[in-house]
Amino acid sequence: MVPTSPASDRVSPTPAIADEWICPDIRPYWQLAKVKQDSRVVLRCPQSGDRHLFSDVEGYALRYFTGKYSIRNIQNRCQAEFTLVDSQLVVQLIQKLIRKGILALDTLPTENRPQLKPEVQWVKNADGYWILRNRGDRTYLQVAPKDQAAIVAYLNGDKPNVSPAKLQQLLQLLARTGMLEGTTPPKPPRGKFNPMQLLFFKVPLFNPDAWLNRHINKLRWIWTKGTAWLLIAFLVASLIVGISESANMAHWGMQLWSQQGGQLMIPFVLLIMAVVSIHELGHSFTLKHYGGIVPEIGLLFMCLFPAAYTNTSDSYCLSRWQRIQVVGAGVLTQLIIAAIALWLWQFAVEGSWLSTSSYLLMMAALLTVALNLNPLAKFDGYHLAVAVTGINNLRSRSFTFYKRLLSGQTRRERPSDARVLALYAPLSLLYISMVFGLLFLRLGDWTLTNIPAIALTLITLWAIYFFLMPDPA
Repeated sequence: MVPTSPASDRVSPTPAIADEWICPDIRPYWQLAKVKQDSRVVLRCPQSGDRHLFSDVEGYALRYFTGKYSIRNIQNRCQAEFTLVDSQLVVQLIQKLIRKGILALDTLPTENRPQLKPEVQWVKNADGYWILRNRGDRTYLQVAPKDQAAIVAYLNGDKPNVSPAKLQQLLQLLARTGMLEGTTPPKPPRGKFNPMQLLFFKVPLFNPDAWLNRHINKLRWIWTKGTAWLLIAFLVASLIVGISESANMAHWGMQLWSQQGGQLMIPFVLLIMAVVSIHELGHSFTLKHYGGIVPEIGLLFMCLFPAAYTNTSDSYCLSRWQRIQVVGAGVLTQLIIAAIALWLWQFAVEGSWLSTSSYLLMMAALLTVALNLNPLAKFDGYHLAVAVTGINNLRSRSFTFYKRLLSGQTRRERPSDARVLALYAPLSLLYISMVFGLLFLRLGDWTLTNIPAIALTLITLWAIYFFLMPDPA
């Protein structure tokens, strides 16, 4: 029996626990602390921030999980310290720790080994790795072929060809992503409100998957070769016209904005919202065309500015070319909208409502394309770079690459991936520093100039709440 890093609740049968078992040392992974409001204790992992609450009696018992005391010894200590202690307290506590993934057993009888949920399936990616796809909990786990073979062997009752420590790590990952029977992915800790959260947050709206299933067959002609060639011809012709008319459009647009700028802002914003909505449908229907699921559409806010998002995580189960199509479908719809608007503007009577509306629609589409294609922000440009390179978690892996490089650890990346990671990390860091540096500079200047007293009051109240109030349970 060994302590583990955090994992979700696992309610699977466990072997009989003998009184002479030595309770493991949980201190390298977990820390005990008292809850300020009552007598309970909290067991927390400093690395992940995971927290689990226990009663005061359980907390007392956990103090002796140091690798020196047997179950019987700790049970006797608890009965000496407290009155009316259950005779199976420590055994039940161990079972609770196993269910929560805080402890794991070194060996399990074959009949008691955990099993994958029925809705979980293995998907072999064309790039060589395996993805464990959980349709029910909408979670995914990417593993190397060797790790996949070890998991399959263990669950089938065979001996896996990995070390016990590696096997424990793999089982913890399966539990934390809800892949095993009786497990659920842990909810992220609530934590305290931090103003930095306003820089980026999401608001889920609805699950569109059933609606997409009803309509996808009507649109499958879009992904045929004939449609692709017609679309290419249309976009090339539009590009040629757009380049030839660029000077005229720029002059006409400057006059329009100078004369009606204030009146145009609301319709321009509404058109942007319409373009973004169609953009998200492009992602959704393309993923659905390739057999994926789209569990969520919602709003995301960046610095309180709204935009839409679609959960297309299921695209990781597709081939690289299909993933590129899913990611690129949104940008492609924007380009099609811009091209249609260009032709409408070209043939509209100058000064008419159609001329103005088509120009605004074209600008709205092109503006969102420019913003979306930035690979240094986590928009379509970033996900397109991930799909093209095949390097999942590109940003985090690029920083991990430099962390290992500077600490003298062995590099794990392929040479072709290493070149991409070595380039992406400094560019990403420079971009983040410039964008947020400029944002904080402008925000701080405006705040100190216009509302210094209000800002100071709000900061003081937040500091009192953050540093003096207890954490939410």
